[in-house]
Amino acid sequence: MIYRSLLAYLLCSSMAVAQLDFERPPISYSETAPCDPVSRLGDRIEAGEVSLEWQPGHGYLRSLLTALDIDESSQTLVFSKTSLQVSRISPGTPRAIYFNDDVYVGWVQRGDLIEISAADPALGGTFYTLEQNPTGSPVLQRETSRCLQCHGSTHTRRIPGHIVRSVYPDSSGQPVFRLGTSLNDHTTDFQNRWGGWYVTGTHGEQRHMGNSWLEDPDTTERLDMDGGANLRDLSALLDTGPYLTPHSDIVALMVLAHQVHMHNVLTAANHSGRLTARDSEIMNRALERELDYQSESISRRYDSAAEKVVKALLLVDETRLTAPVQGTSDFAQNFSRRGPFDPQNRSLRTLDLTQRLFRWPCSFLVYSDSFRALPEGVMKRVVHRLNDVFSGRDQSDDFQHLTVEDRSAILDILLATTDLRLETPSSP
Repeated sequence: MIYRSLLAYLLCSSMAVAQLDFERPPISYSETAPCDPVSRLGDRIEAGEVSLEWQPGHGYLRSLLTALDIDESSQTLVFSKTSLQVSRISPGTPRAIYFNDDVYVGWVQRGDLIEISAADPALGGTFYTLEQNPTGSPVLQRETSRCLQCHGSTHTRRIPGHIVRSVYPDSSGQPVFRLGTSLNDHTTDFQNRWGGWYVTGTHGEQRHMGNSWLEDPDTTERLDMDGGANLRDLSALLDTGPYLTPHSDIVALMVLAHQVHMHNVLTAANHSGRLTARDSEIMNRALERELDYQSESISRRYDSAAEKVVKALLLVDETRLTAPVQGTSDFAQNFSRRGPFDPQNRSLRTLDLTQRLFRWPCSFLVYSDSFRALPEGVMKRVVHRLNDVFSGRDQSDDFQHLTVEDRSAILDILLATTDLRLETPSSP
């Protein structure tokens, strides 16, 4: 009787407010203080250890990027009206996004705010604004509800996350929603990427949705993909003078889409693992079992979360490139040189860009705090599944994109650059 009542409670409460799971214990998103690079910077600013310099034209942007260790070459430009400051965004005045492994910064011309988001290891996407006020003291203000309307929705698997998506924009940058939108990640078909974004770089005969808009959505529903293809500069489309660089680099866009997807998968696995551990403890206490006992249903929940992480980590279902891709900025070089490197000078940041994004298909976010913070029940299974794949025990279709050479190289790199408990080639 106790078991049935408890199970009914867990199932009903989960189904009724699944979209608010991250606001309930053990996540308690809005009530929990973040521990991400932006919150730490805010603490240092408040303590007087760091100061931000306001400059005409860009406000605090350059100083903020320096403080967060974000390279200007990561700049991408999005002109669809899909952020807090929609009235200031258009094809002539796109929003600039700058990013590193953990933080995303959005800036618009003459904007009242700089918009910032970060990947918090426990909470997921955390959101901040910085008022562009030259006379006051700069304050990094945490945002919750107004950002979560989009960043805690179906677009992010109902966890606090990040979004890169394609839209069909009209000439003002307004998405024509009746034509649909699509999330962009490494699995997205090339032709469905970057609607509402500017793209600089070459990509051969491949086509994408960037650099164009619908002049009259009532008479046409087709973007000019040929006219927007293989643009090395954007001077014919807008004045890039107000921006830190003239680029919206295609390689930066590809890395951004993969990274956002990976962060969201890690957040979903983190939250799922913690909720599973909580439910397991409740059930074990109620049934007077050992607290570390794992039922089949609990094990399946851990397995499901871990499998999603492994598939994202190893870029399962990545769309293959049919022509080489080359950017226009220094982003590819700056990104690749960051390492870490194994004794053979190999790195998970080494780019391929001829057939796929990375030379060795394993996400560099394996080094992130978000990955390291995965709950034990999930992490143990992630490592077990990685051992299955790298050893060749798993020969399923999902991992056929990894050759024997790929598996061996990725394993060697991970053994040299992480403390994951992976099987060495000589292990029995």
